[in-house]
Amino acid sequence: MGAKKRYRRAKRDVLTFLPFFVIVIFVACSLQKERVDLVVHNATVYTVDANFSTVGAFAVEEGRIVAVGTLDDLLQKYDPGEMFDAGGKTIVPGLIDAHCHFYGLGLNQQLVDLVGTQSFGEVIGKIKSFHVENPSNVLRGRGWDQNDWAVKRFPTKTKLDSLFPNIPVVLERVDGHAYLVNQNVLDMAGITATTQVDGGEVVLDGNGDMTGVLIDNPMGMVDAVMPKPDRASQIKALKEAENICFSYGLTTVNDAGLDRSTIELMDSLQKTGDLKIRVYAMLSNKAANLDYYLPKGPVKTDRLHVCSVKVYGDGALGSRGATLKRPYADKPGHHGAMVTPVDEIGNLAERLAKSGFQMNTHAIGDSANVVVLRAYEKALRGMGDRRWKIEHAQVLDTPDFAFFEKGIIPSVQPTHATSDMYWAQDRVGPERINGAYAFKTLLNKAGLVALGTDFPVEQVSPFLTFYAAVTRQDVQGFPKGGFLPVERLSREEALKGMTIWAAYSNFEETEKGSIEVGKWADFTILDRDIMKVPVEDIPALQAAATYVAGERVK
Repeated sequence: MGAKKRYRRAKRDVLTFLPFFVIVIFVACSLQKERVDLVVHNATVYTVDANFSTVGAFAVEEGRIVAVGTLDDLLQKYDPGEMFDAGGKTIVPGLIDAHCHFYGLGLNQQLVDLVGTQSFGEVIGKIKSFHVENPSNVLRGRGWDQNDWAVKRFPTKTKLDSLFPNIPVVLERVDGHAYLVNQNVLDMAGITATTQVDGGEVVLDGNGDMTGVLIDNPMGMVDAVMPKPDRASQIKALKEAENICFSYGLTTVNDAGLDRSTIELMDSLQKTGDLKIRVYAMLSNKAANLDYYLPKGPVKTDRLHVCSVKVYGDGALGSRGATLKRPYADKPGHHGAMVTPVDEIGNLAERLAKSGFQMNTHAIGDSANVVVLRAYEKALRGMGDRRWKIEHAQVLDTPDFAFFEKGIIPSVQPTHATSDMYWAQDRVGPERINGAYAFKTLLNKAGLVALGTDFPVEQVSPFLTFYAAVTRQDVQGFPKGGFLPVERLSREEALKGMTIWAAYSNFEETEKGSIEVGKWADFTILDRDIMKVPVEDIPALQAAATYVAGERVK
């Protein structure tokens, strides 16, 4: 065979088999790629890593993030089962509420909603209408706040007694630190004008008669005689709370004060896939809870973490139950009251320091704060990294900020500042107000702040948290320049407080709080860029989608 014929045959053979070779090479290249469940791309992704870096895409496998970077880089290495085009939207790590009442939010959906009422007359109208539409043997509501009324005095039970003489009525103040009840409830609970309860008050009028208002610890006498929700109501409450939280982009909630039975119900629902939100559960400071959990040690699953105890130091500023070093400016001679006695706080701190549990204590007034901070310092001496928290850290005396330089974490709620700013100075006076709601000062001392809402005391929206933190204003832009504006946080600080710093406060910074390799693929897709949108537009931000472990849950 001539050379030309041999060349033509070889050329024909190459052309014949070329498609086969191309397919082989393509398949070989594909086989070299790693299979992943999901690649999210075409997004502005704020990773909230150590450099606060921004990327355009990330890959997810078995619920965890396996890579972050550009889409081209990811597709060179990975073969995704699903591609999600975020449409240029903003993505942040799954938002964490560092202090809330998740179960309580769900239960509240079954009560009369009194939030935002502008008078006691409006409260009465709402409960009458609710009772007509939802007749029952017990009438409960929550959310009234006399500070929002033209007459800023506590209401009395007189109207309740005349309208509802034969059924118990319990109306909880917005902060959860006071009840207004009718005479029926007082009789059931055995409360009289002479009842004395440490750590609270049975409020009497000028004639020494009961008004029906109970502040802090006497509320427990009512709780003891009220019917408990059945299992169906509990499950409904948890599912409704989850739906609300997912709609706002929350993927983890720190539920501040739960009993064993509720925690075990949450765990069972999470294991069956009926409850997908992650819960950092703080035990209510009750003997039964502590005696059961402390010997066993912390409980940790993928979606439930039980390793802290929620303690009440004092009451709330709005109901004048917060404990102050000097009397209230608007109630001479009144200092508030410790809900948990000083010696009990010290003893509990010593007990928890010997366990694996964190102590998270509600402290509002400057006196309560220093009591708790001193107890922490004494109990934790030589203990290392325990990350105990002060929940609220609301009013502090200037020298006491230094305690936060010793590893204590402030867990604060920015919307408390913008809700209370209209009357807070009336309570504490012009001098003490400068140590109140001092988020930037706390950040500078502690190195981080964990941000939450305290819902349902405040609204669930984390975007209102963010807005209040960076503006110190209400949604109408009041006051101009912000309330105590020196205490504003930057946008980066606020986002960290709702993600990585909150995760750190829960001992969970290696598994959530940022979009980094190895962490859970918990993330929130926003309709606009939270880091760039004009501040006045922040409250209207929405969660376009919410993902937990790579699964879309909203």
